[in-house]
Amino acid sequence: MSELLQVRGLLKRYGGLVATDYLDLSVRTGEIHALIGPNGAGKTTLIQQLSGALAPDAGAITFDGADITPLSMHERVHRGLARSYQITSIFQRLPVLDNVALALQARSGSSLRFWRAARAEQQRYAQAAAVLERVGLGQRLAQLAGALSHGEQRQLEVGIALATGAKLLLLDEPMAGMGPEESERMVALLLGLRGQLTLLLVEHDMDAVFRLADTISVLVAGRIIASGAPAAIRADAEVRRAYLGDEVGEGA
Repeated sequence: MSELLQVRGLLKRYGGLVATDYLDLSVRTGEIHALIGPNGAGKTTLIQQLSGALAPDAGAITFDGADITPLSMHERVHRGLARSYQITSIFQRLPVLDNVALALQARSGSSLRFWRAARAEQQRYAQAAAVLERVGLGQRLAQLAGALSHGEQRQLEVGIALATGAKLLLLDEPMAGMGPEESERMVALLLGLRGQLTLLLVEHDMDAVFRLADTISVLVAGRIIASGAPAAIRADAEVRRAYLGDEVGEGA
C-alpha cells in the first residue's frame, strides 16, 4: 500500500505548551487508521493542522504526493482531504438531500448563492440520493437535517464529506454522544468504506477502534509513541502504561 498522507516534524506550540512535538505520522491509501491517546495529547490539534484549520509552527504535510502545508482548508478539500467535525456541521433547516446536493455543487465549482437553481439539475440530486443511500439515509431524503437523530446527523456529515470527493476523510470522534445502536450503525458504515477511501479517525471508544482500525497510532504528549497493527498496539507495554491500561483486554 502506498502512503497517501505523510507528516514530518509537525510542531505546534501555545506559549510554553507543546501540542504537537515534531510529530511524524504516515497513513496508507485505503486503510482505516485510528489515532488514540489521553485527553490533552494533541489529537484535535493534529487534526486541525491536517485539515488546514490551524497552521503548524514547523514541519511539513504531504498529501497524495504534494506538499499541502501552506494550503487553506478549502484548497485541501478540493485536493481530496476532508474533515468531519466533533460537533456536527450541517445545514439544519434544509432537507437532508439538499445538504448533500450543496456539497456536490461546491465540488463542481458552482456558486452557492444560486443553490436553488440546482433543483433543476436532476443528475446532481440523483448523485446526492445515491450518497445518502450509501451512508444509510436513503429513507430520509426529504426530512429536515435538524430533525435527524444525533447518530443520523453524523451519518449525514460523512455523506457530505463523501460528496466533496474525499480521498482521505478525517473523523474527529465519530461515535461521540452516541448510544450503542447508533455507534453500531456508524461502525458498520465505516467498515463499509474500507478500501474505498482512506480514513483517519480520532476516537475514544476502544471497542470501536479495535474493530475498525487497520493501523493504530498512539499519541502521548504531542508525539506518536507507537504505530502498528491492533494486535501489536494491544501488546505494547509502553502503550498500556501510557494510555490503554486494562481498558482493552487480551481478547478485545
